Amino acid sequence: MITFFALCLVAKAQLSTDFYRATCPDLLKIVRREVLSAIKTEMRMAASLLRLHFHDCFVNGCDASLLLDATDSEKAAAPNLNSARGFEVVDRIKSSVESACSGVVSCADILAIAARDSVVLSGGTSWKVLLGRRDGLVANQTGANNGLPSPFETLDVIISKFATVGLDVKDVVSLSGGHTIGLAKCSTFSNRLFNFSGSGSPDSTLEQSMLTDLQNLCPRTGDGSNTAPFDRNSADLFDNHYFQNLINGKGLLGSDQILFSSDAAVTTNTKSLVQSYSSNSGLFLGDFADSMVKMGNISPLTGSAGEIRKNCRLVNS
Repeated sequence: MITFFALCLVAKAQLSTDFYRATCPDLLKIVRREVLSAIKTEMRMAASLLRLHFHDCFVNGCDASLLLDATDSEKAAAPNLNSARGFEVVDRIKSSVESACSGVVSCADILAIAARDSVVLSGGTSWKVLLGRRDGLVANQTGANNGLPSPFETLDVIISKFATVGLDVKDVVSLSGGHTIGLAKCSTFSNRLFNFSGSGSPDSTLEQSMLTDLQNLCPRTGDGSNTAPFDRNSADLFDNHYFQNLINGKGLLGSDQILFSSDAAVTTNTKSLVQSYSSNSGLFLGDFADSMVKMGNISPLTGSAGEIRKNCRLVNS
């Protein structure tokens, strides 16, 4: 653990908010313009871009390995297949950045900036993005399958997966608050609707009117592809309403609701954090920003490690 945090401190020292000040001075304006355009076209894209950064950082660190179209592609891992989206938007951002400053800015940094801008443009808080990451040379499908938290896992397992990459319980709860925007497919929560954990009954922690709506949206005979908002009645605004929903039994995923309703929520302190965030928007937004910076510092490649990809989907030839 000491080694990990030592690496994080080294990485943080090598990343800086003004890394591209001389080499690509208009970078932040270019990314903001492209993210805004994408969100205007489809509001959901904000959540999709935020999720790409999260799913990238949890596997091999924040190195844009998720973007690679490789034989061992992370895109084809179970948590990402037919789920991770927004790759075309990243391509457009990269193309615009390359037009302004060719061969300078990494795809990993583009993901980090786009995630921040997605939150800001959805009404959330801003933070200064540390920059200077380089792009990885290999994808890690096994790492994605094993390392990314699943909506079906227990709270202890999820906390353990966060701890593996140096994130703590506060990070688990604040980053889960990213589910204040976006949609999820029925296949990620239908296990709660009819026969939860083999009980023959729905998940008892799911509020009744929401349960009825979701049962109609996601019938037993359905293909699981319909979508529902993570944050019922506040789907597109980045706020603390997600936590208010958890208190009222209106979390969408099992992994959302267990932050408040499970026995482990008491012993691990996630329940008290949910309560604090539900009543204090500023506390949530501040902690979320801090956790995003912390997540963005997971094992970045710096200096001469990795490369600056010309095309985010391919390693340089």
